[in-house]
Amino acid sequence: MKLIAGAALGLGLVAGASAAMAGASAAAPRNASTASGAAVTASAAAGYDAMPDSLTGIAGDPARGRAIVLSRQSGLCLLCHSGPFEEERFQGNLAPDLRGAGSRWSEGQLRLRIVDSAKLNPATLMPSYFRTEGLFRVAAEYRGKPVLNAQQIEDVVAFLLSLRG
Repeated sequence: MKLIAGAALGLGLVAGASAAMAGASAAAPRNASTASGAAVTASAAAGYDAMPDSLTGIAGDPARGRAIVLSRQSGLCLLCHSGPFEEERFQGNLAPDLRGAGSRWSEGQLRLRIVDSAKLNPATLMPSYFRTEGLFRVAAEYRGKPVLNAQQIEDVVAFLLSLRG
């Protein structure tokens, strides 16, 4: 994973809609390589801070997303973030608190930040959970593999959207 010192999550960006991605059907599953590459690049290159189209066309499951966020093996979110997770003893303080994430960011903004937050802030500490190209210091067995698959990204987005107020 590419880790670069700097601020996390590209805060303070203006919301936008991605016309470049409007041609994809939300009902049909999308090609993961297209979603991780061309669509993310088109969205960021156009100056938008969101990835409005689902990676899968299937609604995320907030319960599965919560399990990923709290997991110390897959999501690892709590290494840097904190949130309304009283059962978790050790939570991070390097990145924004996840309380109210669903009120602060739209579904598309959350998706882009998880897929590849470096598109918003090249100096971010947050790893690219779905991008597989252009990364540095990736162990051979993990090259070409996303940290989370497309459905897991959608599950995390659904969970974070549920964190309001």
